Amino acid sequence: MYYHIILTDHCNLSCTYCRGKLFLPSAAEEKGPDIDGDLPLELDYDPEILYRFLEKDPDASLIFYGGEPLLRPDLVCEMVEHAPARRFLVQTNGLLLDRIPRAVMNRLDTLLVSIDGPRETTDGYRGEGTYDRVMANVQKIVSGGYHGEIIARMTVTEETEIVRAVQFLADNPDFSFPSIHWQLDADLSSDHRDRAFASWVARTYNPGILTLIEAWVGRMEASGAVPRWYPFIDPMEDLLTGRESLLRCGAGHANLTIMTDGSIGPCPCMVGMRDFYLGHIGDADPSELSMDPGAGTFCAGCSIRTFCGGRCLYAQVLRPWPDDMRRVVCGTVENLHRGLLDALPKVRGLIDEGIIGLEDFAHPRYNGCEIIP
Repeated sequence: MYYHIILTDHCNLSCTYCRGKLFLPSAAEEKGPDIDGDLPLELDYDPEILYRFLEKDPDASLIFYGGEPLLRPDLVCEMVEHAPARRFLVQTNGLLLDRIPRAVMNRLDTLLVSIDGPRETTDGYRGEGTYDRVMANVQKIVSGGYHGEIIARMTVTEETEIVRAVQFLADNPDFSFPSIHWQLDADLSSDHRDRAFASWVARTYNPGILTLIEAWVGRMEASGAVPRWYPFIDPMEDLLTGRESLLRCGAGHANLTIMTDGSIGPCPCMVGMRDFYLGHIGDADPSELSMDPGAGTFCAGCSIRTFCGGRCLYAQVLRPWPDDMRRVVCGTVENLHRGLLDALPKVRGLIDEGIIGLEDFAHPRYNGCEIIP
């Protein structure tokens, strides 16, 4: 099981698609779920309680999460040193990577670093100077001997030129990210009235995804390697093997979240949503923790349900966007599915020719990438 460990609720940024939304007019009108008002802002349990809980799981992985988890480098160092976990990952905005000692950094299997494309795109969403600071920190840890997976984790909105952003990160002269994931800022808050999402999807995003799939396959043919572009590599591997999927992020079935008071939930987006608490690390057995990840009635009868997996548990539960806008989001998944199906014969041909192998699609699952954008 993967566990998102919430180390702190605090963050040193106010990105426009994240905490910055709290200042939009629509935020005042939003009726959210019943939130646990007693949840501490900082981790407030003895880590020994966590370790005893993890000892019951022979294949535990910890994803350090926040807020910004590297605001608590003390806890990262403590848990890497003492937690009985097989692997450690961190999802970070990248500004504080230099706070982690080299010995601890080199024990982290994966870094998911938030960066949204070129400098102007990243700084536009996240604040002036963010891109340069992130890139300097990534270069520093790589020069310091870090050999784990570094995933560029993009948030994509109507301001994103998806083809340019992904290809920039893949071929970045400062640092070419070997792994890339992107997530649509869609159906997460009641901001649909303030958005030109549907027209952007039709005009830019959906055609861009088809262009990127073609480019992805082209890179395989040219290099004999399969780029780890997570929205493509995970579902393509399943199309090649005939495997069906539940929620591809793992929420509720392979990926749980441990909150600052030790309460356990199904997803880091659902922190404090007490109606969905699954237990507490003080007395829970990991083998007995699960939440039916089956999506709601909106997905009933969907022909690509086992390809998509339901996309997002949080969105299925809260339904912040009306049905007509949710169908636009579903349309992006249908477009992704069609594009990958169209590429499937070419990919199989590359395998048959020995240019790539099925094993080249192997990748960590449930590692903090939602997979379906």
